[in-house]
Amino acid sequence: MTEPRTVTVVGATGRQGGALAAAILGEPAGDFAVRAVTRHPESPAARALERAGAEVVQADLDDPESLARAFEGAYGAYLVTNFWEHMSAEREKAQAEALARAAGHAGVRHAVWSTLEDTRACIPVDDDRMPTLQGRYKVPHFDAKAEADQYFADAGVPTTYLRPTFYWENLLGPFAPRRGEDGALQLALPMGTSRLAGIAVQDIGRTALAILRRGSDLIGATVSIAGEALTLIEMAVAMSKVLGEQVTYRPVTPDAFRAGDFPGATEAGNMFQYYAECERTFLAPRDPGAARLLDPQLQDFADWLTAHRTELRAAVDG
Repeated sequence: MTEPRTVTVVGATGRQGGALAAAILGEPAGDFAVRAVTRHPESPAARALERAGAEVVQADLDDPESLARAFEGAYGAYLVTNFWEHMSAEREKAQAEALARAAGHAGVRHAVWSTLEDTRACIPVDDDRMPTLQGRYKVPHFDAKAEADQYFADAGVPTTYLRPTFYWENLLGPFAPRRGEDGALQLALPMGTSRLAGIAVQDIGRTALAILRRGSDLIGATVSIAGEALTLIEMAVAMSKVLGEQVTYRPVTPDAFRAGDFPGATEAGNMFQYYAECERTFLAPRDPGAARLLDPQLQDFADWLTAHRTELRAAVDG
């Protein structure tokens, strides 16, 4: 019997990395084994991965030297950075460069890098439709990842560039419907009549596993994925059916959203404005039919809502 090939999974206790780890560990007789990278190997999430069969390795993306052991002898790697932890484009790029160098030095044969578009191709830095952030970015957590793509080429890492989209799980947290003064539920996001492409985090993991299975076929390719793209009115109608009470979409302006009293409001406001104003460009490569070829279990919005009915109810009533 062939020994499973080791995949180093960065962010294995987070959303994307955790989804890939779960996909691999869910088929223990499969082709791959998980090496879970975390800063906190003693955490409950890391211990749970270990019990499920993962090898847990301590490393820190801000400490390039710590990454060497994480990649040593690995066949593949899933590489992701978390902008929202620190909200610095330059730090995110430094972390991505450290990952690229470590994977290149270790001779990883197939890396999947979780990246995004450069929004400045649609809304240039000198375009005053939205504020420029951190000196030279429109949506820093998009633009920094796009700039970081080059690090993997420079380091000679055989890479597939995976571009996901808005997590539907965000609707269970900061962007959940809220009750207005009249007690009615409102979904208030700055999307106008444009469609929002979304995806279940679980499907990002399953797609990443499918890409690794394909091997060299997708090295050098950019794979953009979404489960479905809907207007916010359509999303509110779907939520209403699942919750058993009406959810109304209340459009807000990007400026009003950016003025919100929560961390990252400006960044998120720019993100939604990009989704809305660059709808055609963003949606064009994200064909759910194509994504389903990699992940036959790909969930549309109704599927995801049904599976998360309890969490959605808790989010709106919390």
